[in-house]
Amino acid sequence: MTKEKTSVTQRVLTIVGTVLCIILIPILLINITLIAKSYINKDEVPSIGGTFPLIVLTDSMYPDIKSGDLIICNTAEAEDIKVNDVISFFDPAGNGTSIVTHRVIEIVEDDGEIFFRTRGDNNNTEDKELVPAENLVGVYKMRIAGAGHIAMFMQSTAGLIICVVLPIILLVGYDIIRRRIYEKNNKQDTDALLAELEALRAEKAEKEKAAIGADNSDSTEN
Repeated sequence: MTKEKTSVTQRVLTIVGTVLCIILIPILLINITLIAKSYINKDEVPSIGGTFPLIVLTDSMYPDIKSGDLIICNTAEAEDIKVNDVISFFDPAGNGTSIVTHRVIEIVEDDGEIFFRTRGDNNNTEDKELVPAENLVGVYKMRIAGAGHIAMFMQSTAGLIICVVLPIILLVGYDIIRRRIYEKNNKQDTDALLAELEALRAEKAEKEKAAIGADNSDSTEN
């Protein structure tokens, strides 16, 4: 019964450990990679394999893209952008760090340089300034509705603790528990083997004692 219970416990821990690895390790690696890249290249949007997430803060692209959505974009060359593409770019009318995601309504070439005329789908007028090619960040591919709120939380101190520190604690804790149970099971098996060996020794000693007693009895009768 004890061995069956131990086996069930080990299977449960194996399943839990596998789930933790599948869920937490990718989250941990993605967060660490994006955080590291954001510190190394502060003037660039951190990406993984040319793909990067952005949090939408306004409804300028409503209804296709809404405030609070998380959008996934791919890096792109200015020459590959076409009219009607939705692009993300550093706002030329902003402070150089704010990123806007709007639709391209016209591509303008001036002295061999490419510019994009853009407008939000929910805006009545086009953006005031043309977007130079060097301001292009990427092209929009898909959105995850409402996930931007989660991403914003992950950027907070509490989110950093939950999404980076907590996965490490859970993985380390799982490994410690697994090792302790493994050591406990090994000790139980070792103790059982030693007890069995001691019982065999005692049995052998009893048999030898009985044999000696029988031999002495035969000698006395003779």
